[in-house]
Amino acid sequence: MKKKVIIIGAGPAGLTAAFELLKAAPEQYDVTILEESRAIGGISRTVRHNGNRMDIGGHRFFSKDARVMNWWNERMPKQGAPSFDDKWLGREKKLSPGGPDPEQTDCVMLVRGRVSRIYYQKKFFDYPVTMKPETIKSMGFGTTMQAGCSYLRSVLCKLPETSLENFYINRFGRKLYSMFFEGYTEKLWGRHPREISADWGAQRVKGLSIRAVLRDMWNKTFSKKDVKKVETSLIEEFYYPKYGPGQLWEAAAEEIRRMGGSILMETKAEQIRTDGSNRVQAVVCMQNGQQQTFDCDLLISSMPVKDLVQGMNDVPAPYREIAGGLPYRDFVTVGLLVDKLNLKNETKIRTLGDIIPDCWIYVQDVGVKLGRIQIFNNWSPYMVENPEQQIWIGLEYFCDEGDAFWNLSEEECTRMAVRELISMGILDREQDVKDSHREKVKKAYPAYFDTYSRMHELISYLDGFENLYCVGRNGQHRYNNMDHSMVTAFEAVNNILSGKKSKENIWNVNTEQEYHEEKGEAAAHEC
Repeated sequence: MKKKVIIIGAGPAGLTAAFELLKAAPEQYDVTILEESRAIGGISRTVRHNGNRMDIGGHRFFSKDARVMNWWNERMPKQGAPSFDDKWLGREKKLSPGGPDPEQTDCVMLVRGRVSRIYYQKKFFDYPVTMKPETIKSMGFGTTMQAGCSYLRSVLCKLPETSLENFYINRFGRKLYSMFFEGYTEKLWGRHPREISADWGAQRVKGLSIRAVLRDMWNKTFSKKDVKKVETSLIEEFYYPKYGPGQLWEAAAEEIRRMGGSILMETKAEQIRTDGSNRVQAVVCMQNGQQQTFDCDLLISSMPVKDLVQGMNDVPAPYREIAGGLPYRDFVTVGLLVDKLNLKNETKIRTLGDIIPDCWIYVQDVGVKLGRIQIFNNWSPYMVENPEQQIWIGLEYFCDEGDAFWNLSEEECTRMAVRELISMGILDREQDVKDSHREKVKKAYPAYFDTYSRMHELISYLDGFENLYCVGRNGQHRYNNMDHSMVTAFEAVNNILSGKKSKENIWNVNTEQEYHEEKGEAAAHEC
């Protein structure tokens, strides 16, 4: 008899777990994925709208883990990126509507240059902040001196890293923190950085600091580049599926089906039945308006851990309280199709249509709610129907489900987004927008405040269920990148195949030991 494996969520973690189990032992496991939505890929999906494609949040395919890079390459081999003057408008664009699907016939990764900048007071700054002459010119001599002195003080007098604010100040100094981190972080989380745990910085910023930036500049000039020693935030190129991240995950889903796995869409897990001791017995779902029960020998969950615990029976009150208090930030992106942006390409990077080369633009100004701008043309020209004539951008907003911004109608939200671009000098008038589309994403960002400080207690409780494995960003309430989410699935599958009982290795993915050691060292030099 095959063991029944239920996997909740068809995002990177859930799909990776299903694929790895079926690849390793198809004769032992009957695998079913339950996906609440209509889309494959979770927040790594690709949304299609009138011939254009949107990446929800932006996904760079880069990892220091060879397992992940090999896994991606097996699904999609690498290909050089189309240059600005390349005749990239190829055969797939000329196929008749009844012809082969180009997204199935052209499963390749493009090699993309990483360009992301900060837009602050109508000036561009490199992200991460660099010490180039252009940076000093944009900041001005006086501000540069203040930033330098502030950074030197942060080197000599380390603050205790009891908050994200102190984490940033220790690495960049108070002046640069106030310019480039404070306002943006508050936009992202809806909380001031002093209220947020430094753990978020440990996972997302990691080894990035002025010292790391200078070291990186030195290595690029005088040393041979070693990708394993380059901070993730400092990489210069990455891979990207030709038609967006969803293309890879949809291809993976097809492989899972071919191997015998089942993926049930619009099937929402609502109850997790346990046997009153240490095992999960079944998952109760809503499917097409009907309640369905799926018995399981193993449960791999990438659903929000908050919802997982709330759906379990007989959870002691303290753990239900921790789960109920775990915070999230929700996400709205507004796609706009325009003929041009009032942003001149003053870089040496040539692009199709000579637009600015940025993948992302981080909006630091606190006078607008807008957090980040994606330029889909630069992620892949195949994301845009007419990239030689038009620019397809995504405006990213961070909010809370049910707040005033979340509850705006699509028309109201789009009008607000356009007004903000006009106020920033990026667009001239509303009539410049030729098309638009809004996407709303719940629980996009697990947050590190409120009951998060007691997360270790909840982990200990969940680990008591011997056949339950929590994976992925929301499954672990950890702000993981896509590759880290995949690694949690690798580790979970390895444990299942080997019979390993401890799940410490799964929870330890993307916890930086170097960071914790650095915290201890910094504490010895507090002022």
